[in-house]
Amino acid sequence: MILSEKDPGYRQCSISVMDNIADPNITFDANGICNYYYEYKDAEQRLVFRGDAGKKKLEETVRVIKQDGKGKKYDCMLGVSGGVDSTYLALKAKELGLRVLCVHFDNGWDSELAVKNIENIVSRCGFDLYTYVNDWQEFRDIQLAYFKANVIDIEAVNDIAIFLSLDRICAKYGLKNILDGRNVVTEQTIPAAWINKDLGNMLNIHKKFGTVPLKTFPLIGRWKRNLDAVRRAYYTITLLNYVDYNKQEAKKEIMEKLDWKDYGGKHYESVFTRFYQGYILPVKFRADKRKSHLSNLIFSQQITKEFAVEELKKPIYPPEQLAIDKPFVLKKLGFTEEEFDKYMAAPAVDHSVYGNTRTLTQDFPILEIFRPIKNLLVPEKWWER
Repeated sequence: MILSEKDPGYRQCSISVMDNIADPNITFDANGICNYYYEYKDAEQRLVFRGDAGKKKLEETVRVIKQDGKGKKYDCMLGVSGGVDSTYLALKAKELGLRVLCVHFDNGWDSELAVKNIENIVSRCGFDLYTYVNDWQEFRDIQLAYFKANVIDIEAVNDIAIFLSLDRICAKYGLKNILDGRNVVTEQTIPAAWINKDLGNMLNIHKKFGTVPLKTFPLIGRWKRNLDAVRRAYYTITLLNYVDYNKQEAKKEIMEKLDWKDYGGKHYESVFTRFYQGYILPVKFRADKRKSHLSNLIFSQQITKEFAVEELKKPIYPPEQLAIDKPFVLKKLGFTEEEFDKYMAAPAVDHSVYGNTRTLTQDFPILEIFRPIKNLLVPEKWWER
């Protein structure tokens, strides 16, 4: 059943703006509160440190990062997109005295404003910048494979590439720590039905629909990933969970200190992301990511539900911007108007149809006998400090 806000089966969370449109997994308690609120509160309790606890956690973490960086050119690495979170994190890292290697993944979709914002980050913070440029023909071919597969998370291609490239660069510079801009108070909430960042899923989709061999795309086999886990190759560190992170205050600070310019939407530093979130998601998949972003800010008490409701009344994609972006994206991907219209009209296909990464123990069950040893060597969430 395809729901709308006018259907009798429509439900919206009593606290947030999360609802059951395009989200088959949402649940509500007797008070009409959705599961995402409770998931947020659980993550906040476990991962967010405020006040004196946050100060202590931050100081200890920075001490460890600097210790790990002794004798090396850099203490740590930070992926920068030009967005709010990574920009603010870069500023905090500078203030904490960390020697940071900024890494940017160039997938061919950067807006001019994003390029300028990144330039300001590295110049004003005094950091070095490493730009990882992916082969456009390969990246485009994977994106087109996702279009042909009719799955929802086309952005997975970029996210997977970023994290795999960071792994490579960590190894190149001998770094143990990656500063990660992801955080609970602004990014915890997202329906599971809207995402799939699994490498195996991506490779299966490309194998079925792709036409260009992946010769330069950063790939890491299962054996290497398991070996890196045992060696603890690197840690991702979510420093924004250790400070009192307020989105609007962070924007004001980076505007003032780094001359950062706003994009008008979350992750809109990428032209493709802007088109994907503003047009493809709501039109083809009926998913409005603004609901997740706004609800997360409601949960962290940075905005009210009334404010979020008013924000959702605004056009998800300004018509004048759509008129610019649509022909640009279609031409860059090689779509004709007719081909793209057929894609938009085609039914969505769940990612699970194409399978996910198989574990070593799935392929080799005998390895289960070594699980107790692995658990001793590799604690749960070994990658996060």
